[in-house]
Amino acid sequence: MSGIDFFKRLLGGHATDDAQHASLLQAAAGLRTLVVDDSPTIRAVLGKMLGQEGYAVQKAVDGESAIELAKAEQPELIFLDIVLPGVNGFSVLRTLRHDPLTQHIPIVMISGNQQATEQFYVQRFGADDFIKKPFGQREMQRSIDQLVRAGRLPARVPMPVATTPAVVAATSYEELRSTLSGMAA
Repeated sequence: MSGIDFFKRLLGGHATDDAQHASLLQAAAGLRTLVVDDSPTIRAVLGKMLGQEGYAVQKAVDGESAIELAKAEQPELIFLDIVLPGVNGFSVLRTLRHDPLTQHIPIVMISGNQQATEQFYVQRFGADDFIKKPFGQREMQRSIDQLVRAGRLPARVPMPVATTPAVVAATSYEELRSTLSGMAA
């Protein structure tokens, strides 16, 4: 948390953060996601964040297995690290974008490298979004919100609120009093 974020929270600025979070759109419940990262920590944390939002999560540790899983399982969203052992994230992105089976899948690139050139290449190769590490639930939610708003992911349908019809009784005071008197007798 940056110093500015700390002071915002300290001074009550978190209410606007909560309001912004409430207005973020979610993708359909059960959305099939694929998390590709060589770090077990990132796979676990991002997987848990996605799971808490109601999404189904699969994980891959390298580029080769990411390509295989994407073709076989057809996830609806992929979070793809750039720096991977073997085939790097850029190559995976290019491969998935050139394959008719996977070219439609939204891909969010993630990286701990702070170089702006990565963002340029990510956009050039057709990624849908880019998130810098370290990131939190809010950044992940914002990325999904943007994909939903762009029509790349289906929106979550709000659960209908169960309501009971209000029964309005037009009972006069006298009717109520006579009924209660009769019950007391």
